[in-house]
This record gives sequence, structure tokens and C-alpha cells, in this order.
Amino acid sequence: MYQTIDLHFQNYDHAIAAFLIETNDGPVLIESGPYSTFPSLEKGLDKLGYQPKDIKHLLLSHIHFDHAGAAWAFAELGATVYLHPFGYDHMHDPSKLVASATMIYGDQMDSLWGRMEGIPKKNLKIMEHDEVVEIGGQSFRALHTPGHAKHHLAWHWKDAIFTGDVAGVKIEGGPVVPPCPPPDINLEDWMYSIDLVLSKNPNRLVLTHYGEEHNPNIHMKELKGILIDWAQWIKARWEEGLSNEEITPLFMDYTASQLRDRGVSEEGIKKYEAANPSWMSVSGLVRYWKKKQT
Repeated sequence: MYQTIDLHFQNYDHAIAAFLIETNDGPVLIESGPYSTFPSLEKGLDKLGYQPKDIKHLLLSHIHFDHAGAAWAFAELGATVYLHPFGYDHMHDPSKLVASATMIYGDQMDSLWGRMEGIPKKNLKIMEHDEVVEIGGQSFRALHTPGHAKHHLAWHWKDAIFTGDVAGVKIEGGPVVPPCPPPDINLEDWMYSIDLVLSKNPNRLVLTHYGEEHNPNIHMKELKGILIDWAQWIKARWEEGLSNEEITPLFMDYTASQLRDRGVSEEGIKKYEAANPSWMSVSGLVRYWKKKQT
């Protein structure tokens, strides 16, 4: 069994999760969430009988703030942080990561994400594709799953795969949607990664945003469909000559309508928007199409 810890991002339930697995060598944490939600993570750990210092192994899906922003706090307490090779330099020295995010989020940086500090190299462990790490009698297999980000891993444990963002965002029974932030969105890589995850024949997909899916094939088929739908919708507006600023409100209306059509409440739409801001997918997919043109 694993335990889900709701990080209550922006005071929303079921927007971002971390996951705890008990082993003979203490608890393993999958995802840290942003540092802004560290108090919620501490409370969640406390309910399970642990403190942050008890976490000696932290497995990250990728280095985006909503998944890895608090990793440094565990490393500071002695944890080893397991991650994709392409994330290594940025987690050791996050100055470029912070600078680029600050350009996007401005004075919202602290309220959204909190602090991001560097992690000593001795606390970082690179995982190659298909490499297995054994911790306290449990085996965790790293799967390189680019598409959402080039530094993305999914973690295969028993009959479950902890998918980070490669299996999209699905909240409280709503439809699955693809988070497409810049700069690494690549549709071809993402389709490959979806097929790779399914090739492992998992019984369960465990989504950071948010929860467990018991029909991986149906879930991933729906994800492929909506990923193509969004990409083509944005491509059409971009080819019309609309700017990102002009596309964004149109896309927000489009995606909100899709959610409403699937029975998602207005509060639910806000949760989806917190977990997967529409404007980021506009930036990411426009950048993807521009790169395809060159």
C-alpha cells in the first residue's frame, strides 16, 4: 500500500499530491510538491507517524516547482533525491529555474511556490531509463517519459506507476487533460511515453494531479485524444496570426466548456485551473508548433 498526502495547493483539495511508501529502511516519498505547501506535507506526514527528517529517499517525477519545489528541504535533512539526468544541474543550482519562473509569475512566486534552494550533489542520485533502485525491500523502476518535460520520470512500483504528469491531470472523476507548459512540450515524445507506460501493463496509474486510475488503457486513450485536440485548436489560432495573449482567454473558455460538458462544477474548474493553468498550455503548445516550423 501507499499513502496519498493532499498538499492543499492554493487551499484546494485534490490539486497536488505526494505519496508515501513504507519500507524496511523507512518511508519513501514520491514527489515533494512546492515548498509553499510544505506545512501541509508536514501535517500529512505527522498523521502517518513521520516527520520530514524520517524521509531518507525522495523520488521525483520531474523538476517543475509543483512536483519538486520542496525537495531541497528534505535534502537539507539528509535525504537522497532521485531524478532524471536532465534535472540534475537545475536541482543542484536552481538559479536559472527560479529566474525563468520569476519572469512568468512575478510577485506571485512566493505564494505559489515558496523558496527553492540548491541541493548538494552528494544528495542527488541520477536514474537512467529502466534503472531500478532497491530501498528497504521495495523496488522502484525509473522510466524516462519525456513529452511533458524532457526531464520527466515515471516510477514503476509493484502493479502501479506513479506518473507525475505523463498521464495528465484528472481531478475528482473529471476528464483527463494534458498539462503543456513551456519549454519542453513535444507531442511525439509524449505519445511514445504514453505507449511506454502502457507497455508495462500497470493495473493502476497514480497521478500527482490527482489520485488513482484503474483503467490505464482507457485513461491514456482519452489523454491522447485531448492532447491532439488541444494542440490542433491552438495551432489553428496561432496560424490565424493571434498572439498568445489573444489566444489565452479563448482557450480558457474552450477548456472550461469541455469540463462543463463533462459535468465538472465551477469549483472543479477552478481546481483544474490551479493544477493545470490554461495559459501555460497556450505558451507551451505555441512554442511546440514554432519549433516544428524551424
